Order: sequence, then structure tokens, then C-alpha cells
Amino acid sequence: MTATTSIQTTPSGDLHDPSSAAYKKARRKYLKSTRNRPEHVAADWTPFRAAEKKYKARFPPPDLSDVLDLAVGDPSRAEEVARGKWKGRTDAAPCTEILLKDTEGRTAYVFPGTPGLVLLPSFVPPAEQRRLVRWALSEQARHPNETNLDTHYVLPTEGLWNQYLKVRRGECEDVEIVPRPAVHGEPTSSGAVGGEPSSEPSGPRKLISNEPASPENYAALASTPKPPAPPSQSLRPAPTSALVPRLRWANIGWYYHWGTKQYDFTRGPGEIAGLVKGVCRSVVEEIPWERVFGGTERGEGMDWGEGGPDWMDWKDSYEPDAGIVNFYQTKDTLMAHVDRSELSATSPLVSISLGCAAIFLIGGLTRDDPPTPILLRSGDVVVMSGPACRRAYHGVPRILEGTLPSHLEGDDGERGDWDVYEEYLRGARVNVNVRQVFPKGFDPTVAGLSRVEAGSW
Repeated sequence: MTATTSIQTTPSGDLHDPSSAAYKKARRKYLKSTRNRPEHVAADWTPFRAAEKKYKARFPPPDLSDVLDLAVGDPSRAEEVARGKWKGRTDAAPCTEILLKDTEGRTAYVFPGTPGLVLLPSFVPPAEQRRLVRWALSEQARHPNETNLDTHYVLPTEGLWNQYLKVRRGECEDVEIVPRPAVHGEPTSSGAVGGEPSSEPSGPRKLISNEPASPENYAALASTPKPPAPPSQSLRPAPTSALVPRLRWANIGWYYHWGTKQYDFTRGPGEIAGLVKGVCRSVVEEIPWERVFGGTERGEGMDWGEGGPDWMDWKDSYEPDAGIVNFYQTKDTLMAHVDRSELSATSPLVSISLGCAAIFLIGGLTRDDPPTPILLRSGDVVVMSGPACRRAYHGVPRILEGTLPSHLEGDDGERGDWDVYEEYLRGARVNVNVRQVFPKGFDPTVAGLSRVEAGSW
């Protein structure tokens, strides 16, 4: 039995049906927003930006016929594909099927245009998807792991989600969470209840181009000041239920400092759950890397650094030690970016999709390279590895409404509260993104940061 307070999610009306309220609303907003738009506004867009705009558009609903959707060719996922009426094509982008090393006959796909990119469709089984969702919301998005909301609010020690579960069970009131400035006696200006926290001034968002990390510049990066972000001064207290949809990320392992786009090694290494480590290691161990980088054109001709290609050793050297859980609502996006904060710049980055489906774009070394669009569904895993792929621009311009698969619906028989998780997932995508910061054998205490400076870790 749960209380009536619930998360306010975006309606998943049928954007493909011209007679639906969702379609008409999207059309009205489109006409209003484009009324005074310059005719040639798109002329200066890079190919990556043009793709972002295309798939982000609410009206008209984007055509996904040029989006790679491998689930379309899998009969076992037919019902999943039919949900939301969003589907691409299996032949939309060049890719090659390869057998994984397990004995179950499972397959993965590699991409000749992006060496090092590996897609493992439906790799995570349904029961494990549920366990990962529970872990992400209930265990990872809480103290001592930092979330985007911690900068701005004094969150419950047990975690925002766990308090929300108590609210839904009727075990406590939907109490208001207090902004940090109010707790410290600082004045707060008026703002919308539960408004989007922001420590940045109004106006265009400033992009930070961080220096690629490497063992050579590690000492300099580690000593760079990384002050805490200031809390927003424009927030009012907000009920627990209003803040849950505003959860955007939770840190995993080494703490990532968003202001400098570098890791703050002085805070020491955080814990990485065995469940997540197990999935990531299984992924890396099951991929036949000789099929990904085996040829000269796939390995020797790339800039692997002074040590040369190291994919042959990943079975032993791969050690996930940092990452992030991204919590996307259906209107959220992740703009084009490049990951360059890890010293281990070629080792596998493992990305697990859970909940609603999404469009993933991956391009080349600049935004001028046209990106490949890939439709990722719950249970799919993407691996970015090697110098070309790890330095490629990538992003998520669209979370697809109404695409929660049926295997994430209904009680799971564990704790009797899956209905709350299901309600959240109907309008959300959870992405567990894990990488390796340090190459195996690299000792940060010898490389320029003492244990005293690093918090005696």
C-alpha cells in the first residue's frame, strides 16, 4: 500500500498521432518557437549539431529510418520495439556482427567507421536490469556519493530516493528539502519551488575545454585547485517528490569535479559496487578484442601512446575505478562532448542502458564529422575503447517516450515496492557509465601526489 504522492512525469502521449493531444501541443509549441526564427539559421550548424537538432525536435517527430536499431531484427524484442512507435532500421549504419566468447552464442557488433566501438544488444538480462536500477537510485544516489542536488540542497543522509520510498509507503510526510543557503543563514531570492538548480549565471552556457589527462601531466592536474561549486541562491524549499525528477547524476568511484572537468584525487577513491564491477568485467572479458583491433588497420595505425596497443592485456589490466550514473528524464539531453579526463585514455568505457530507449550519437574527432545514430534500449551495452573511439564526440539528443520494456513492469517479488521504480522509469532512462582512470601499475602517490595530499587514501 503506497501513499498518493507521486513523481510528476511527462505524459507519454502519442506524438505520431496527429489527432492526439501530445501531437497538437508539440505542434503549437513548434509554431510559436519558430515564428521569428531566421530562415537560414541552420546554415552554420556542424553535422553533429544538425543531428542533435534533428533528433531533439518535438515537432514534427523525428524520422528514425536512418538510426541503427538492432532490436528490430531480434524476434524476442518485437514487443519492446512496438512500444512507443519508435524504431529504426537494422541496416541504417555499417556494422559487423561478432560472436562473444561465452558459450551461449550471444553476439556483439563492431563499426568499421569507429574502430573500438562495440555494441552488445540486450547483454544485461531483465532481472539484472532491475537490480541495477535499484542500486542506482537506492544505493548509489546517496551519501557519501555526490549527486547534482548535493551542491544546492541538504539532502537526507539515507538518500533522496529512499526517503521518497518512505513517502510512498505512507511512513513519513512529503517533507520539504531545504536549500543550503537557507541552512547557513544566507538570504535566498524568490524562485520556483523545486526549480532546476544552477550555480551558473544566466546567459549562454560556458563550455570548458579541459586538457587531456596523461601520466605526464598528472601531477599538474592533481594540484589544480578544485573549489566546490557555490549553491544556487534562487531556490526555495521543495518537497521530496518534487526533487526526485531533478536528480541528474550520482558519482561513482573517483570524484569528478565538473567545474574543471578533472578528477579531484584529493578526495580519494570511492567505492564501486560489486554488481557494477561484475557487469563491466564480464563485458570486457566476453569481447573478442582480436576481432575489434586485430588487423593493422584496426590497431597498429592508431595513436595508442608510447606503449603502443594494449588491448591484448585488457582481460588482466582492465580495472573500473570511476564513473557516473546519469538519470535522464524524457526531455533531457546530453550534448556533444569528448571524455579526456582519464589517464587511461584507451581502456574500455562501459555504458549500460536501463529504462526508456534513447538515441545515441557518436562521431569523430571534431563536430564536423557526421555522427552515427544508434537506438539504445534497456539492457544494451555500449563499449568505447581505443584511441579513435575514446576521443570521439558523442552525445544523447533524445530519450524516447513510451519505450519502457514490459520486463521492467510489474512486481519483482523482492520488496513489494517495484511499482514506485516502474512509475519513475516510465519517464526516465538510467545510464550507468564506468571507466578506468589509471593504467594498471600506475602509482599516483609516486607520480606527484602524496598520501597526505590525497587524504591518506
